[in-house]
Amino acid sequence: MLSVYVDLALGLVVSFLLLSLLVSGLNEAFVRLLAIRSKFLWAYLRDTMDGSDKQGRSWLPAKVRDVFAALPFVRDPRPKHSDQPAPAEPGVVPAQESKAEDAMVNLLYQRVQEIDHPKRGRTSIANIPPGRFAVALMELAAGEPDGVEGFLAKLKEMRSPLYGHLKGVWETAQRDLDRFRQGVETWFDGEMQRLSMLYKRYVKWVVAVLGLLVTLVFTMDGLEYAKTLLRDNAFRASVTAVAESGPDAYNELKARCTGGDPVPCVTETLSEPALVRMLGQALVSVSIPEQGDPSIQWNGALWWDRITTPSHWPGFLLTYVALLFGAPFWWDVLRRITGIRSRR
Repeated sequence: MLSVYVDLALGLVVSFLLLSLLVSGLNEAFVRLLAIRSKFLWAYLRDTMDGSDKQGRSWLPAKVRDVFAALPFVRDPRPKHSDQPAPAEPGVVPAQESKAEDAMVNLLYQRVQEIDHPKRGRTSIANIPPGRFAVALMELAAGEPDGVEGFLAKLKEMRSPLYGHLKGVWETAQRDLDRFRQGVETWFDGEMQRLSMLYKRYVKWVVAVLGLLVTLVFTMDGLEYAKTLLRDNAFRASVTAVAESGPDAYNELKARCTGGDPVPCVTETLSEPALVRMLGQALVSVSIPEQGDPSIQWNGALWWDRITTPSHWPGFLLTYVALLFGAPFWWDVLRRITGIRSRR
């Protein structure tokens, strides 16, 4: 009897893991389509290096609505793409700057544009290593007659927010160039970590919405599925067989869902035999016979009947809450359960 309940736990964990990976893949596709990561980075750089825009507004979004409305479609903070290599000599920092020029961001882009490729005419750079950022600033400072001191003086005249940060680093480094470069690198690394936390806080809303959509579109009733696992020994065995192959079986799929091309992630997740049967009552279901080609079926009437049946709502809620935990959580649970089974 204990083995049955262990298999039940494995079946639920595998199912929640696969659905969570599906949500992760859809989230990655959404983020890439709107270039949210790149826009977040350059919005921060504009606020830090040039300040607010000509209307006096911050580039970084202050509300969730701005992240998915203004940032992707209205105010693109990314510089225009250039297919030319970085100039041999760094650009000259202007003594004064109007809010429409964004001089510092454009000068920074010139120093890193060799790693760029275009996306709708804009830069696609979504990550600047702290070391590369520090070197780029040192190159700009080297182009000033008075070095770092002259560079800081121009930043002060421009009223750039970057002046306050670099001034503190320069004083802490006791005007030593090497220590200053290391200080800038450390400061920028800390800023990127803070920006990453802010980015994740906003993107979690995307995951929450996608989790709800996946739950409703596939009408995944977690309680009903658990009953099926308990009653159908053959189905339970087919699901737990996936887990018994070990956590390493998911390594490639996990890599594709969290950092690679999201399309293979979604495709492979949906093609898992256990998930195909689990989602048999989705709005669109896939049937894979032993012989012949797979077939796609439209289940609009059945789907609507399940959605409007109150007895399924607790199961939908269970599935939705489970998906909010995310794939890493269920991955860890699966590893722990399979580890316990391997010692038996």
